[in-house]
Amino acid sequence: MKQRFLPPVFRGRLHDARTATSLGRWLGLAFVACFVTGLVSHVMQHPPGWLADDLPSRPSWGYRFTQGLHVASGIAAVPLLAAKLWAVYPLLFEWPVLRSVRHALERLSVAVLVAGAVFELFTGLLNTAQWYPWPFSFVPVHYAVGWLVVGALLLHVAVKAPEIRAHWTRRSPGTLTLPAEEATDRRSLLAAVGAAVGAVTLTTVGQSFTPLKGLDLLAPRHPDHGPQALPVNRTATAAGVTHLTAENYRLVVSGPRPYTLTLDELRALPQREVELPIACVEGWSRSARWTGVRVADLLERAGAPRDARVRVVSLQLRGGYRVSEMGHEHARDPLTLLALRLNGEELTPDHGYPARLIAPNRPGVLQTKWVGRLEVPA
Repeated sequence: MKQRFLPPVFRGRLHDARTATSLGRWLGLAFVACFVTGLVSHVMQHPPGWLADDLPSRPSWGYRFTQGLHVASGIAAVPLLAAKLWAVYPLLFEWPVLRSVRHALERLSVAVLVAGAVFELFTGLLNTAQWYPWPFSFVPVHYAVGWLVVGALLLHVAVKAPEIRAHWTRRSPGTLTLPAEEATDRRSLLAAVGAAVGAVTLTTVGQSFTPLKGLDLLAPRHPDHGPQALPVNRTATAAGVTHLTAENYRLVVSGPRPYTLTLDELRALPQREVELPIACVEGWSRSARWTGVRVADLLERAGAPRDARVRVVSLQLRGGYRVSEMGHEHARDPLTLLALRLNGEELTPDHGYPARLIAPNRPGVLQTKWVGRLEVPA
């Protein structure tokens, strides 16, 4: 006798559209914040040619804010996604698997959305700890999958729009009055998820929002830990620049009037002090006092045009960010320095001794250390 497949029966409460919609509102908000700020970060690091010269240098704390929000919203999305998947997982056992074209689109969007969301959060979390146990390059893949997730999310929302509309609020037209016990359970679940989001946020956001740095128990970085009380991503040893000394260092500035400076000659130039944050893509950031020579003054001496783009070349022997480029907005900003000192002390080798770039509203990976050349069009 042929046996008929019978899907499992789920009798637990809260595996329903009302709970899924309530959680989906907050998860969607976290995803949107994460995507928009991630897009900002990607453009700041890899600007398209038409925008490269006009990236804004103000507000000086702009990248610190957007990247801190990016990592915070991504971390907050972890418990939200877990709760959302718990609320809807019985739908995985629906039978028949495909009932119509609309149902097929819905299931396809869900499959792509869930897989992409889990991938983004998992790889993003490991990136904050600088652990890359995979063979592909993190940045382009994470960026591409982000677009895939947003596309799947839009398709999912479009397909599920009638149900979302019906359960958006407790007083949505056409919805049934819930039993008191079920309503109480739902409020308890949402309160627990909210508490989990608050807990992971409070214990990690201090790595960028320094007033809460005393609570960053789960953050991979503490903003005060590192040489000269500032974290370091790449050490001088890893970059192969431990040989630099005041005697053998030279700064080469190319342009219509090229010239070369020793470290003593750099120190003899007018020195400026600015307070700027250094903010990294991993989510940590810290403000510090930087002292050095304005890059605009160095470019002026070389006869560089005011709208010139500048290539900043490091003396490090290897690394994906050995060379960075600045548009004229950053290059001519009076806060942009070739820094020689940090918080009143000479730079340590790990912070870029003898000279490093520090500029406002710029990703930490582009704040080039161990600067050996400033190249401008002749």
